[in-house]
Amino acid sequence: MTNRPLSGQSCGNKASDGPLEGVEDDTDRAVAAYLLQHRDFLVYHPEVLAKLHVPHGTGGAVSLIEHQISVLREQLGHERGRLNHLMARAHEYEQLSARLHELTVHLITTPDLERASAAVEGVLREQFNAQAVALKLFPVDPERRASDPLVQSFIDFVDRDRCLCGPLAPQQAEPLFGNDARAIQSAALVPICATEQSGVLAIGSRDPKRFAPDMGTELLERLGDIVAAKLTDLAHRPA
Repeated sequence: MTNRPLSGQSCGNKASDGPLEGVEDDTDRAVAAYLLQHRDFLVYHPEVLAKLHVPHGTGGAVSLIEHQISVLREQLGHERGRLNHLMARAHEYEQLSARLHELTVHLITTPDLERASAAVEGVLREQFNAQAVALKLFPVDPERRASDPLVQSFIDFVDRDRCLCGPLAPQQAEPLFGNDARAIQSAALVPICATEQSGVLAIGSRDPKRFAPDMGTELLERLGDIVAAKLTDLAHRPA
């Protein structure tokens, strides 16, 4: 709906209805006079009406109209809060996507596993505010897997295709984070499923709410795919 101009007299309305009884303040008088001259102002500006408190002389009872306005005002507040939350999440997602892209570009040029691991850790610590990062690769040979204590600690996670988030058990945190394990209150375990290798990228935080079991993991899984692609690339390069 197109807003009416705020100047000029509304069609069919009187310019004035005489003295404004009970209005003594000059500012109040000016507002009241304006509204009398533009009686459809609130029709064209419902956002103003939604913020007004208009009592009704009903002997202490709340009129149906006032109740409806109160409910609509509350609903509007909830919707504005929800919209602000969605916009903040979208902005955060955009920033994380940009950082993930930056890491991808950097990994393309890394010539070996050591520097690729260092690049992943550096970006996660600096850009994603991670307090601990560990990339652990599992043996390919099934017999070695059976005797590897790290694999046994993550036996339910090996060859998984989805991330796990939340607090870690001590037998899982210590092999991953070493001396930092006790300080880590929550972590994200990102599966790494390369062509000839598998493993886990662990991201730890001192904040127990940073990695919650019900959080979205789409970006983390993309990160796992990027790291897995780099491992596959390195495995096929000539020695």
